[in-house]
Amino acid sequence: MTLAILARGVCKSYGSGERPVPVLRGAGMGVTRGETVFLVGPSGSGKTTLLSILGCLLRPDQGSVQVLGQEVARLSPAELTAFRREYLGFIFQSFNLFPTLSALDNISLALTMRGLALTTAEERGRDLLNQVGLGLRTCLRPAQLSTGECQRVAVARALATEPTVLLADEPTASLDAENGQVVLQLLTRLVKQRGVTLVVVTHDDRIFPYADRILRLENGRPTHGWGPERAGLRPREEWRPCAVS
Repeated sequence: MTLAILARGVCKSYGSGERPVPVLRGAGMGVTRGETVFLVGPSGSGKTTLLSILGCLLRPDQGSVQVLGQEVARLSPAELTAFRREYLGFIFQSFNLFPTLSALDNISLALTMRGLALTTAEERGRDLLNQVGLGLRTCLRPAQLSTGECQRVAVARALATEPTVLLADEPTASLDAENGQVVLQLLTRLVKQRGVTLVVVTHDDRIFPYADRILRLENGRPTHGWGPERAGLRPREEWRPCAVS
């Protein structure tokens, strides 16, 4: 078993002075390569903070965080930026698309910024937009697309850079039930095809069947992990506990 992510004893507080607010209190988790894991739990439980630490956007106050074998908490700011660019992809609740650019340009820009030639970037962008069902809407800007279509563009953009680990923060929160199902079905199918490790923060129990495993956080700590079948969802032949003490 090869781990893509291994976090142990992760602590994080916000604020300074005598009363900082603790958010993570010794959180830990392990995710194998190619696996899809959902982080669930009540608001304020530390899900997005943990995701941000895994994505090298925040540093933990304490603990060990290894992503693809690299102890990321020890990297310099420049090294963190390079690591994110090389290995990580992100999908956000608010899509984070450039409003003045077309669907295709939103994808090709991300690729040309990494050094790809424009023709290669556009070819890859068109291919991915076809895969997410938007092959006929490449020239439309975000304001001309539905919310579900915007999130599909965001999925295509995140996968265009060929990340090894993909992190998604509430990717269905802005979508209705039907579009949420469509986006998660597309996303999980595409990451499985590419062998990408996927970690999703979500409150949306309607998409739980798309997880390989689910980890629940409460008060900054994992309480338990289970396979979707434990929640009465689709059956699985096997599942492994998600928390690592």
